[in-house]
Amino acid sequence: MVSGVKKSNWHDTKIRARKEWESFTEEGKPRILVGSATCGRACGSLDVIGAARAHLKKKNLKVPVTEVGCLGLCYAEVLMEVVDKKGIRVLYSQVTPESACRIIDSFLVKNKPKHELALAVMGDKEVDGINKFSELAMIKPQVRVALRNCGNINPKNIYHYIANDGYNGFVKALEIGCENIIKEIKKAGLRGRGGAGFPTWKKWELCRNAEGDEKYLICNADEGDPGAFMNRALLEGDPHTVIEGMLIAGYAMGAGQGYIYARAEYPLAIETLETAIKQAEEIGLLGDNVFGSGFSFHLKIKKGAGAFVCGEETALIASIEGNRGMPRTRPPFPAQKGLFGKPTNINNVETFAGVSSILSRGSAWYSSLGTENSRGTKTFSLAGKIVRTGLIEVPMGITLHQIIYDIGGGIPGGNKFKAVQTGGPSGGCLPAAMLDLPVDYDNLSKAGSIMGSGGMVVMDEETCMVDIARYFLEFTFNESCGKCVPCRLGTKQLLEILKDITRGKAKPADIDLLYELGNMVKSSSLCGLGQTAPNPVLTTLKYFMDEYEAHIKHKKCPAGVCRELAEYSVIKAKCTGCTLCMKKCPEKAISGKPKEVHVIDKSKCVKCGICYDVCRFEAIKVE
Repeated sequence: MVSGVKKSNWHDTKIRARKEWESFTEEGKPRILVGSATCGRACGSLDVIGAARAHLKKKNLKVPVTEVGCLGLCYAEVLMEVVDKKGIRVLYSQVTPESACRIIDSFLVKNKPKHELALAVMGDKEVDGINKFSELAMIKPQVRVALRNCGNINPKNIYHYIANDGYNGFVKALEIGCENIIKEIKKAGLRGRGGAGFPTWKKWELCRNAEGDEKYLICNADEGDPGAFMNRALLEGDPHTVIEGMLIAGYAMGAGQGYIYARAEYPLAIETLETAIKQAEEIGLLGDNVFGSGFSFHLKIKKGAGAFVCGEETALIASIEGNRGMPRTRPPFPAQKGLFGKPTNINNVETFAGVSSILSRGSAWYSSLGTENSRGTKTFSLAGKIVRTGLIEVPMGITLHQIIYDIGGGIPGGNKFKAVQTGGPSGGCLPAAMLDLPVDYDNLSKAGSIMGSGGMVVMDEETCMVDIARYFLEFTFNESCGKCVPCRLGTKQLLEILKDITRGKAKPADIDLLYELGNMVKSSSLCGLGQTAPNPVLTTLKYFMDEYEAHIKHKKCPAGVCRELAEYSVIKAKCTGCTLCMKKCPEKAISGKPKEVHVIDKSKCVKCGICYDVCRFEAIKVE
């Protein structure tokens, strides 16, 4: 057992971190923070930063502009926090290069923080007429554990992380010893956040007790779910919380080499990680004999090529080894024989982020959050037909209604909520009748869905559930490695049936065939991809059978999405006779004189939907 770190090294590091943080947050020293994670950059944050720096120079204002991670309010990007000499912190939303200059003039030059783009006041000081950040509808129900630093610190400055209690959990881990670390994780009730929810402590114990002169630790950051961006945002906004969790896990299990497996489509996350690893090595937190403790840990990044199946543990291991990413049968499990044939433990990004907080703040604190069988918090990416899209972190047990309406703001355009899919492309679609369902591992499983890594896609009344099942099944079919017959051929047959249904070519007997095939693929596929791929089909059959029957029996798509089943007509009261639809129709199926109501010849219409897309007056009706 290691008694602890070399006190002088850690003490000196803490002193420097405190000084750097005090300099960064010093009252009387204005500063600007701009959210520059992938979501912010997609909305133009780098242009905002460039404009702000140029304007500050023009005004002869020596105010630093710092790039920070995602606060989670993706619907409001670009986000810019401005701090004045009095320490008043105001967060502005939907900032453009032009408005950034006006905000600087208003707040930092004229001392008027209130602006039409002011979203919230950060910190303790208040400003009349502006909400506090903690009271925002999207923020108030949240409890931020994994995301605690995102948007508040410079992710490329290790001292910012250390100054905010960073690496204290690792120091405590070295002091209490390997067995007590695993006991703490067990008492906390942490379950794997990668989807399956396997008890983290049990995984660690199996690897620790496995025989082997060398052991490996892997962080699974291969986030490939459509609509999911939790891991990416966490790595971009606070990489050190993941590195700290890996250090704790490596020490607990006796692993000296770690890998972070991140897909190459995450260039900013990888760049931020590379910087974080280099900084940790420079101050002695990674490498040989960490701070004189006798424990050595080295960390590498492995870039994945984007194969969804490599999110599965054994396929991921094969990819790191330089082989094709394909799952293998188990046992032996990775904890017994994993990377390069050695005992290996794999957890995902959010799991490691939780570990660092548990060791720092204690298992009792963490276990007080969530439910009896699903302790702690969970991050979700809110996407789809929802007012406030973004990244959230909530206690386990919160209901779907609270997430979608209280946090997400409900459905835009006055439309009705229809369904939500949890767990990514392998998750299930849950209807409005289940909005009061508590979100935890057990309840989602009973409903036919899964927690998954945390993707949450919201759908409204304009969504066709048969088409949604087809979309997600097409994704998993294309991502199947093809190794096992049930997944390779079963998903193909399921997809063909769904395509027939959306084209009006299916028979009533196809419903029974979908059930039979779906359950066969679930029960006999080799890995988790095939075992969960039928979930969107089976849950939409269970909760939206009326839509399947409408497609098959009546050759109608109630949502008007399946174009081969749709009928297009002109709404007389809305048509202005602008002739645009007539000019764009490829089959010349639309006729009419300028400024008169047009008519669609259904015998010529090929249902391409171009008329619907180009009409500026919403005069095309789809039934």
